[in-house]
Amino acid sequence: MRDVAVIGLGMHPWGKFEDKSVTQLCRHAVEAALKDAAVAWREVQAVAAASSRFSGGRGWGLNGNDVVDEMGATGIPVYNLSAGCAAGGNAFNTGYMLVASGMHDCVLVVGGEKMPKGFIQTSGVEETTDPEYLRQLCVGVPGPAFWAFMCRRRMADHGTTEEQLAQIAVKARKLGVQNANARYRKEASVAEVMKSPLVSFPLRLFEICAVSDGAAAVIICSADFARKRTTKPVWVAATAIATARFDDGIPRGLAGAVPADGKAYHSEAAAAVKGAMQKAGTEPRDIDLVELQDNTVYYELSFPEEWGFCEPGEAESLLESGDTLPAGRLPINPSGGFLSFGEATTAQGIFQVCEVGWQLRGEAGGRQVPDAKVGLAQSLGLGGNGSAVILKR
Repeated sequence: MRDVAVIGLGMHPWGKFEDKSVTQLCRHAVEAALKDAAVAWREVQAVAAASSRFSGGRGWGLNGNDVVDEMGATGIPVYNLSAGCAAGGNAFNTGYMLVASGMHDCVLVVGGEKMPKGFIQTSGVEETTDPEYLRQLCVGVPGPAFWAFMCRRRMADHGTTEEQLAQIAVKARKLGVQNANARYRKEASVAEVMKSPLVSFPLRLFEICAVSDGAAAVIICSADFARKRTTKPVWVAATAIATARFDDGIPRGLAGAVPADGKAYHSEAAAAVKGAMQKAGTEPRDIDLVELQDNTVYYELSFPEEWGFCEPGEAESLLESGDTLPAGRLPINPSGGFLSFGEATTAQGIFQVCEVGWQLRGEAGGRQVPDAKVGLAQSLGLGGNGSAVILKR
């Protein structure tokens, strides 16, 4: 397998854009990535695109084909990937394999989304064999209620307080101020977070990510191609994809309980992260920053523990000591995370790659992690899909 470099990073700011189509959002991100890479559109040999049912894609999730039509139909192969919120990570993994295998020298990976308003309705059809449809219709448990179940269990097991949960949202908003692409760029205090509407105890509105419109794109290529375009490539140390195990303790579909030992274990996320770290030959101590999927503040506490980055019950003390800030021992979501951006499902994994890439290039401004050399991006998607990417400089 060949070495693979990331040489172009591009993003459309996150928000709500009633006057723009998802294809227009993607074009903005693609053009930015091409310019960053000093690559012309005709030099792109294939496209790996994250797609979904929410927007664009001719109604069939053909986002990559829409992008090619918009940029110029050159006859190149297009790979459309759907894996819920892990679609961007899946698309990146596919693009990586296209280059690493020697099939192509220059590949575009892109994802864009225009989300419907309100909490995400995961089932698109009224089908009684669909567990997602049954979960929402019969049990009345959308995402925020499921996260609240796990959060309450953590409070019982580790003494997590409502104030500590609010501190995570405060940190995210503070970092979002430093990120021109973030949707929410205004700081919030603990008191303001705790005064925001209660959604599902103990989670409040400011502690759950919004739904947003957004797009991100990266240009990846072979080492030889990269050396002709840049003197500061970011290298793909590893990328991994996983799906959920039957015994991980998270009830799929009817999510009404957590494991008896109190460990809400997302096996697809853990397997992807651990798989990527094994491929890269890295340990938790080698990772300089983490961009993880914080649909809610709970995940910033649970995921690092589940992946072995800290001991069970230790995440709260890392938060309060400042160790999860950019200058801390374990910087988590220096971008501001989903809590500052909102969730544009299929674009999220590529947004994370962009953010890690800017960090490794020393281009993150006020949210810069000092001397960042290795970064991890992780996403988790509907259906038990997990992805992880490790980049290095």
